[in-house]
Amino acid sequence: MHLPNYTDGSIVNLISSLLFAYGMENLYRPVRRLPIEQLQKSTNIILFVIDGLGYEFLKHCSVDTVLKRHIQAKITSVFPSTTATGITTFVTGKAPAQHAITGWFMLLKEIGTVVRILPFYPRHGGDPLDSINITPDSFLTGMTIFERIGVDSYYLTPSFLCDSAYTRTTSRGAQTIYHSSLQDCLDKMARIISSGKNKKCIYAYWAEFDSICHEFGTGSAQARTHVKDLGRAIAKFIDSIEGSSTTLLVTSDHGLIDTNPADCINMRDHPQLAETLALPLCGEPRVAYCYVRPSRVGKFREYVASKLARYCTMHSSTDLIKKRFFGLHEHNERLFERVGDYVLIARKNYVIRDFVAGEREHFLRANHGGVSREEMYVPLINIKC
Repeated sequence: MHLPNYTDGSIVNLISSLLFAYGMENLYRPVRRLPIEQLQKSTNIILFVIDGLGYEFLKHCSVDTVLKRHIQAKITSVFPSTTATGITTFVTGKAPAQHAITGWFMLLKEIGTVVRILPFYPRHGGDPLDSINITPDSFLTGMTIFERIGVDSYYLTPSFLCDSAYTRTTSRGAQTIYHSSLQDCLDKMARIISSGKNKKCIYAYWAEFDSICHEFGTGSAQARTHVKDLGRAIAKFIDSIEGSSTTLLVTSDHGLIDTNPADCINMRDHPQLAETLALPLCGEPRVAYCYVRPSRVGKFREYVASKLARYCTMHSSTDLIKKRFFGLHEHNERLFERVGDYVLIARKNYVIRDFVAGEREHFLRANHGGVSREEMYVPLINIKC
């Protein structure tokens, strides 16, 4: 297993570095490989998050880009290594142990519903939860990093997220700017930087690489082409802001691992296991949270040990919390109820899927959330402009 380095080498530590540069304390130490003095001397700091751009992919990709040439360090994601947990860490400066956002499908016991947390819809479909006055603010408490740092802050995100309640909550304290393409995103960042000499913090999020890998796989020509396009566009952007006293930090929320349909464990094929559960599997296809009926705990453990041991490892959720998989320090009181009773962590390239009634069954060519080196390690790219 490759686990998060919450001590001084994960994305939560990277955010601590940014906060420390602005004179703010944080629960986690700064990342070891990034000089805070460089950030303090910069008029502008850009944190550009490219969803899914893993260290292993970038380091071994045959395409040579400005991103690859400026890798400063290999750092880790958080656990699970997925967008919901990672993005929330970027904007709060907290590990999952503290923010308790634990995956794509998440039980919100306080409202009695399993939610697709980022689009903020009930898993079964229907209207978004904010349409009935339930918002992420009710459980994602505390200040965002933008509310804390005391400089002009900007939150650039794709236009398809413009109606997301989660975006509205996680961008508090920043001016939200939507972009329609990579070039549009970079152009808007350049305009922000040239708008004055006051200190600025820019958070920018790019989702397309992750989407391409899900559809075609990390080894696909499409993934390589997109990274090549990213490199060219960012190189031109760097040239356009040369001499602006800007530090451009590029990283990711997670990497991805290629998966095959033959390696998918579908709960439909395991009705005896499903019978032991009080809820469909939550979390991620690579890290599944199991809510087990108290009277069926023995049967659940026996079935997993005898039928699924080659595909996944079984863990008590309490043990993973105690072993600090989700983070250091005192944990959120909601964490226990959001990670089930047991956690199944997929081995090798396996995935575990559980579809509810009416849900479209689909298979992704690459997945994330697990503890492989491909999923867990992300690059820390540091470019001074």
